[in-house]
Amino acid sequence: MNNYPHPLIAREGWPFLAGIVIISVVATVFAGFAWAIPLWILSLFVLQFFRDPARAIAGGDNSKTVVAPADGRIVAVEKVQDPYLNREALKVSVFMNVFNVHSNRSPVDGDVQRKWYNPGAFVNAALDKASVENERCALHIRTKTGQDVTCVQVAGLVARRILNYVDSGKTLARGERYGFIRFGSRVDVYLPLDARVKAVIGEKVYASSTVLAELA
Repeated sequence: MNNYPHPLIAREGWPFLAGIVIISVVATVFAGFAWAIPLWILSLFVLQFFRDPARAIAGGDNSKTVVAPADGRIVAVEKVQDPYLNREALKVSVFMNVFNVHSNRSPVDGDVQRKWYNPGAFVNAALDKASVENERCALHIRTKTGQDVTCVQVAGLVARRILNYVDSGKTLARGERYGFIRFGSRVDVYLPLDARVKAVIGEKVYASSTVLAELA
């Protein structure tokens, strides 16, 4: 199961990629390839950053499966206070460095109940305080079985733009693409306390393809 077609290069990256390639070509023509090498290296970096490969969606027909909302590394699995739904919850955090795919996908099947945007700082997204201090955009998603899941995009030290394309009332399928964060960031998922978390700190995960937890 997957949720494509999607372009192999995220649409968010097309202007950046086109711009740096044009500059690289012009530099090559007028200054020579040797002088343009740094620009071509930068072009390759932009190309890899905005890649958006097709991914299988884990869980099959199991509506209780919670999948990773982003590529990256698990940096937190802990019991905390969900600041959006004012409840105790289990938080699982995925940190994305600049070499990870930055397309964000829904962790569960469900309906978006509410969306919050908070401007903030840009501290290192690998740090726990980024969850409450950095720029962030949160979605409250209610599954078909009535479970509440909060999914939060968090900007990072280098990331300066959170893109979120859904609003209240939108129905999301598990693994459905809903946003993008440019240049290094994290995504926090707040789950009910009775969820069975399968992810462990330090684990490398892949959006849609890695199971984070199972809802009760």
